[in-house]
Amino acid sequence: MKIIKKILHVFNTRIGFFILLVALFWFKTVYAYYHVFYLIPASRMQHIILLINPLAAIIITLSLALYIKPAKLFYPFIIFIDFLNTVLLYINIVYFRGFLGFMTADTMTTGHSNLNGGLITSATALINKWDAFYWLDLVIVILLLLFRVIKIDRHPLKLRWSFLTTGIGFLFLILNLVLTHIDNPNLFAQSSTQSKQNDIVKYIGIDNYTVYDWTKSIQTNIARSTAKKSDLNDILKFTNSHYAAPNPAMYGSARGKNVIIIHLESFQQFLIDKKINGKEVTPFLNKIYHSQSTNSFDNFYHQVGQGRTADAENMLETSTYGLPEGSLFSQYGNSNTFQAAPAILKQQQNYTSAVFHGNDANFYNRNNTYKRLGFQYFFSSKDYNLKGDRTEGMGLKDKLLFQDSNKYLENLQQPFYAKYLTVTNHLPYVLDEKDQKQMRFKTANTDNPEVNNYFVTAHYLDQSVKEFYDYLHQTGLDKNSMIVIYGDHYGLMDQDERSLAPLLGVKPNDWNSYYHSQIQRVPFMINMPGTTGGKIHHTYGGEIDVLPTILHLLGINSKPYVQFGTDLFSKQHDQVVAFRNRDWVSPQYTSANGTVYDNRTKRPLHPTKPQQEQINKNQRQVNTELELSDKLNKENLLRFYHPKGFKPVNPKDYNYNNEFNKEKQLEKQLGQKSTSLASLDKR
Repeated sequence: MKIIKKILHVFNTRIGFFILLVALFWFKTVYAYYHVFYLIPASRMQHIILLINPLAAIIITLSLALYIKPAKLFYPFIIFIDFLNTVLLYINIVYFRGFLGFMTADTMTTGHSNLNGGLITSATALINKWDAFYWLDLVIVILLLLFRVIKIDRHPLKLRWSFLTTGIGFLFLILNLVLTHIDNPNLFAQSSTQSKQNDIVKYIGIDNYTVYDWTKSIQTNIARSTAKKSDLNDILKFTNSHYAAPNPAMYGSARGKNVIIIHLESFQQFLIDKKINGKEVTPFLNKIYHSQSTNSFDNFYHQVGQGRTADAENMLETSTYGLPEGSLFSQYGNSNTFQAAPAILKQQQNYTSAVFHGNDANFYNRNNTYKRLGFQYFFSSKDYNLKGDRTEGMGLKDKLLFQDSNKYLENLQQPFYAKYLTVTNHLPYVLDEKDQKQMRFKTANTDNPEVNNYFVTAHYLDQSVKEFYDYLHQTGLDKNSMIVIYGDHYGLMDQDERSLAPLLGVKPNDWNSYYHSQIQRVPFMINMPGTTGGKIHHTYGGEIDVLPTILHLLGINSKPYVQFGTDLFSKQHDQVVAFRNRDWVSPQYTSANGTVYDNRTKRPLHPTKPQQEQINKNQRQVNTELELSDKLNKENLLRFYHPKGFKPVNPKDYNYNNEFNKEKQLEKQLGQKSTSLASLDKR
């Protein structure tokens, strides 16, 4: 008891209370580093840096209160600062669980609508009861003050001691930066595309990263405001030289068909043909994958960054990359000029375009971005019944999304370009007992519940797609449609991969960066029911290649547009697949986390001189491609480029209210000229 009293007596002074708050915040931050963000240090030096980097920011910010003399202001102010630091830490914890990244300036500003819409839905699903730990210290400290276990110190700190405390904070900051420079001298010299977000946080901490990110955001805005037409020259030179001419045998083979995009949320390629307890996880998608009416690709990779689903959509619609950090839709969706699939198809072949998504329209700023992409209709949560048990996690369950969208699809004018965004196979992979009982699917029995649940929700998604196909067949839409099925990004996190490894035939201790890169494969299938000649292609490609491939199948040449991908069917197709962090894969090599692997042996490569020259060439191309795409999007350079036959989209031409009524009104207006399925069925 005497020891406790002595300790509490120290906390009765202002400097003692300050030290208590610093120690408590430091402890919970370091805990989050290791157990939530998985910032695992690779050396003793990195351990030291990780332990000291929270101290600089918390000492400097809390020391501001030490300059306040009245006790009635000092205690509320220092607790308020501690509260704000905890808020910043905690929102990053929740955000990281869902998006494997840290909050950026754009997420906090232009992405504010996300917080009011779908992001809250996502966040609530990612909060757990143990999160009370991050708030417990604040509660305890306030209670100790209220019950006078810690006494109020009415004697203000002398100014020189306040300055000294702030100075100690800056000394920790300088020490942090010096040690960072010693261990990783190129951390800040590299562009953010090369330095992973968590690397920066690991070295300088969340608070300092936030300041760093805001500084970069301001610099980007300055570059954006001073950009000029000539800044496009290098981009046009690259995309023109990189263009791959269409394969004559495939060009126009889907001309006039409806295009239906099925976006498989968090769906990885290893699910295809995978059996758990002797039962196929995705029996229907397996059937489509192997069908003679499907061209499937087994070396197709997602290429998303922190924007994840929005990044995948952006590549699909524009053939440009997402941003190195944050979401392009959130940051630039209100202002950028795009040359996207919906607008191209409308202007070239009079396609109607629509998106079906059972989540909030504001999530990822879709409500604004889709207008600039040229989507004519956007059916979101407001257009569906979300009452009762019809939702799970991120929105309307997938089976219900397809079912409830049927009437909207039937009233679209043909040909149409329609995209379905599924959500049930999303972190944290939850499915209610009723749906699980109906499926009768027994999942894996690993020590990781997230891995086990992943197969359950994937099986549910497979059934959802089957039911949608049954509907397409019943209506006859299948025979007049090209159905594009793709996985948007990885589902399982890095920390889950060792639990997954045995299911993929790899020993957990053998799992390395090579295997991590290889499971970034996602399905890509182009299915045209009623046709033959489809097969499984071993061509290497990624999401950046989807748009030019689709355009060429529809008989539209992609050359006039600024696109970084190439037609997967073209003999000139570029098989070097760039990842957002500047790693890459090719048919021969995998470059991952600073090591180049031989795909044949799956081991680190000791390259010959010709091999090293090829590796260097690949890396230069990847760097150039990502840098030019970033420049294009960050500076909004497409506002200066007007290809012949393409009119820039005016977002004011679109609004997403009363969508179904607008469809019906158009049918009535067109009369006998209406091409919607509903109109044709009436004749």
